[in-house]
Order: sequence, then C-alpha cells, then structure tokens
Amino acid sequence: MGQEFVPKLFTTLRAGYTRHQFGRDLTAGIIVGIVALPLAIAFAIASGVPPEKGLITAVVAGFFISAFGGSRVQIGGPTGAFIVIVYGIVQEHGIAGLTVATFLAGLLLILMGLLRFGALLRYFPHTLIVGFTTGIAVIIFSAQINDLLGLGLAQVPVDVLEKWPAYFSSGRIHPTTAAIGVGTILVTVLSTRIIKVVPGSLIAIVLATVATQLLHLPVDTIGSRFGSIPNTLPMPQFHAVDLATLKELLRPALAIALLGGIESLLSAVVADGSIGGRHRSNMELVAQGGANMLSALFGGIPATGAIARTATNVKNGGRTPVAGMVHALVLLLIMVAAGQWAAMIPMACLAGILVVVAWNMAELHGFMAVFRTSRHDMAVLLATFLLTVLFDLIIAIEVGMVLAAFLFMKRMSDAPVLERLGSSGEQGDALTESELGRIPPSVMVYEINGPLFFGAAQTFVDTLRTVGDKHRTVVLRMRHVPFIDATGLHRLGDIAGTLRQRKVRLLLTEVQPEVKEAILKTGLLEAGAIRATVREALEA
Repeated sequence: MGQEFVPKLFTTLRAGYTRHQFGRDLTAGIIVGIVALPLAIAFAIASGVPPEKGLITAVVAGFFISAFGGSRVQIGGPTGAFIVIVYGIVQEHGIAGLTVATFLAGLLLILMGLLRFGALLRYFPHTLIVGFTTGIAVIIFSAQINDLLGLGLAQVPVDVLEKWPAYFSSGRIHPTTAAIGVGTILVTVLSTRIIKVVPGSLIAIVLATVATQLLHLPVDTIGSRFGSIPNTLPMPQFHAVDLATLKELLRPALAIALLGGIESLLSAVVADGSIGGRHRSNMELVAQGGANMLSALFGGIPATGAIARTATNVKNGGRTPVAGMVHALVLLLIMVAAGQWAAMIPMACLAGILVVVAWNMAELHGFMAVFRTSRHDMAVLLATFLLTVLFDLIIAIEVGMVLAAFLFMKRMSDAPVLERLGSSGEQGDALTESELGRIPPSVMVYEINGPLFFGAAQTFVDTLRTVGDKHRTVVLRMRHVPFIDATGLHRLGDIAGTLRQRKVRLLLTEVQPEVKEAILKTGLLEAGAIRATVREALEA
C-alpha cells in the first residue's frame, strides 16, 4: 500500500514540525474555529436538529478528519450540502434514524476508501455537481424566508413549490426581525471589505445578539426556540434498529456517503491547488468514514470537507493537519465556556447567514456558463437541478448520473467510428498511399477510431454495408481500438459472417493485445485473419 493509507498528519510530523509552523497553524485554527461556530449552529437548525448537534459534529468529526485524513489542510464538519438530505431523514425517521444513516454512511465511506474508489469519484460530471449544488442552494434559501422576515408561520411546508405560496399568504412581516435578518446579510457581505481578519458572519452575530439583549427586542432566539445549548459533549451511545428500518435507511446513507465523498475530495483538490500539495484520496475517504461513524455515536450529523473553511485555513497560514485539530478544540472551548451566550443569537441572524451561504453555494456564474456549452451538458444540468429542487436529491443524483452516462454514449456513438482510407480509384491520397502502399482495386481499407462498444457498434455495421460486390477483401485497421465489448464482438461476428457468405475476406491489422485476445477467444476469426500491419494484409 505504501503511503496511500498513511494519514497526512503522520507524514507531516515525521518530516519535521517546527515551532514557526505551529504558530501559523495555531492562528489559522483559531480563526477557522471562529468562522465555523455560526455555520455549525446554522446548518444544524436548518437540518431540523438542535443547534448543539452541529457543534458536536464540528468538534468530533472535524478533529478526526484532520488527525487521520489524507489532506494537509482539509477542515471537516457539517456543510450546507447535507441540509436537504438530513432534513428529509429527520422528518421521516427522526433523529435516531439520522444517527443510524450517518453511521451507515461512515461504513460505506470506509469501504469506498479501502476499495480505492477515491479516483472513481473524480468521474462525476461537473454539470451534475453544479446542478445539485445550485438546487441545494435554492432549497436552503427558500427555507430561510420565514425566520428571515419573521412571517410567524408555525408550520412551513416541506416542498419548495408549497413554501412560497405559504409565505405570500402569511400576510405579515415582522419589522424588527426583518431588520435583523437583512442587516445580517449586509454586515456579512460588506464587513469583509473593511475588516478582513474577523469573519463577517461573526461580526453580524455579535452585533445582532448584543442589540437584541440590550434593547430587549421581541424576536425569536435559539434559546426561545430550542432551549439552552449544552456545554459538554454527550456520552457516545448506540441506537438499536430493526432490519426493515435499516433497509429504508440504506438509500439515504448511500446518498450521504456519495455526497460526502464528492465534496471532501473536491475540497481537497481545491486545497492542493492552493498549497501545491497532493492529497491521498483513499485515506481521505477512510477518515471521512471514521469521522461520520464517530459523529453518529456522539449524536452528531453528517460531516465532510468544507471548501470555504478549508480555503480560510489556507489563507491564514494553515499548512498541516494541526490547524484543523486546533479548529475543533477552539469550537469545544467555545461550547464549554460560551454555550449560554450562543442561545441568545436571534434566529433571523442565522437565517441571514444561511442566505449568504446559499448565494455562495449557487455559483450562478458556473451555472450559466454551462448554457454556453453543449445541449447534452445543459440537459444533465437542468435535470439534476430541477429534480433536486422539486423532488429529491437522491433521485437527482441517480437520474443525473444515468442521463450523463447515456448522453456520453450517444456522443461516442455519433462520433465517426470508421474512416475509409482508400480503395479502387482512390489513389490520389498521397499520405495514405505512402503510408500503406498501393491499395488494390478489389480491397477496401477502413480504420476504426475509438472503442468498439455497444453504443458505436451499429454505426460500425451500417458503414461496412457499403462494401460492394466488386470488393474481395476488407481490411480493418484497429490500432486506435482500446477495447471491444460483447456487443462489439457480436457485431464483428455478424459482419464476418455476412462477408464470408459474399466470398469477401476480412482481415484485421494492428490489433491491441487485449482486443486480439477477446476476438480469438470467441472464435469469430482465425489467427491468420489478424495481421501485424496493413502492408502485410495488402501483400496477402
């Protein structure tokens, strides 16, 4: 295995860890911990669970991901991408069901890492990721309007299309709540242009909380809705679950694992570009899996690599996993020492922070850029986006992947499979003649470009039907055929049989070893029908 399954922390410490780097990691860890505080609470509440579960996840899973992950600078914890999945699980199976699903997702992530799926997750289409990410952003934004404007709806519909009519029919906006919500958005966005050291979300929380307490503003707070926030980590516990429930939770657990794996590896790749490093993808998946299992045992929610917090870590000098571990310890310290103050944060303030998160997640420039590409990419993007918003993220990922695969096969099959190199009366092509020699009038030479798989096989057959009665030999040059599947073999056999009935000889040249072995195993052609070069075939 070599270094593939060695955590980056161990490699870093063995290479020599200096006091200077510790100082930089300490500073970065403290800053990232402060940035993560409001996000952890907001993500938990938006997911339909108590706020402390977000803090528990950021502390427990965040520490584990940094200590045992495959990236030098990855920061782990709850993220906005999980809100939709987690909320759905909680509504259907309760918090106990969420705990089991998170634990199962952890097991699946470990299995994916051990099976070296880290490289395979890179093949998820970019349009698919943009589609469901933008869809999640729309859902997060739509879910914040009630708290942002103080509409006073006791029960907000789950579906996005049902939310907005309910908002418009509420008939009221609470001015004070709306002022805090809109003010939070403005402070979060604009303060970063003036004060770059302290995150805008933290400035907004401090200002909103102080104003609410000093002026005794009549607005909902975390404490008024959820009660006090515990100042200690709970004891780990297991949840008993029957087989039927386990089967029901396996599908959402797979969605958590796939989404967590994709987001964590994307974050690691972005971080590699910033520091000039190279993460260990399979070790990262194993660490993500262990972190989610541990988070579930402590009553937390799903965790993954957080791109924004990882970027904050890099920007502030973090270069080793120590920074991520410090970030988790800072959050634990805040939870122990200042949990009672966190309960005073206005709900409108958290809603404003999540609106900013949703805007950043949407990446509208990336979404619109896809419309300047092919119609196939647009189809995958829109299908994934609409299914995420209107139905379900799990369905969106499944349909998006299948649609992307089908469209890819369609594009492959539409590409030219056969190129006609020359035949009787076509000796004007100097390059072809100098390369292959003189092609006799009774011979047709074709070159196959690309894999001969089921999508392209029919085009291959249709093209070879142009062989006329005057031709006695067909030569297929196969130097650019990396593989042939069962359908391709079947179609090749059909062509060989048809040509044989017409007394036309079929010769293959420059066949790749794997393809040659597959052809000979099926007995479609004799070994003598496969020649080393086109010149040798023509001489025959």
